[in-house]
Amino acid sequence: MPNLASAKKSLRQDVKRARRNMLVKAELKSLRVKFRKLIDTNKKSEAAEVAKLLGKKFDKALAKGVLKKNTAARYKSRMMKKLNALGK
Repeated sequence: MPNLASAKKSLRQDVKRARRNMLVKAELKSLRVKFRKLIDTNKKSEAAEVAKLLGKKFDKALAKGVLKKNTAARYKSRMMKKLNALGK
């Protein structure tokens, strides 16, 4: 446990940020699962809507520092690849 006041505050901030990051990541994961299920059932229009929402969420997570740049880009790329493959 930290002894200095600044270290105690830093620990409180770290816990708060970790909790917020976990919520964002959990939301992203649930949307990715929803997208994958829509892809499996060949519902292209609904999958496209979820993909659009997911893209926004990835960008926002990137801007907030929850995800790294290449991680967000990789997920978005794979998602669009699956969505485009469904149309063919």
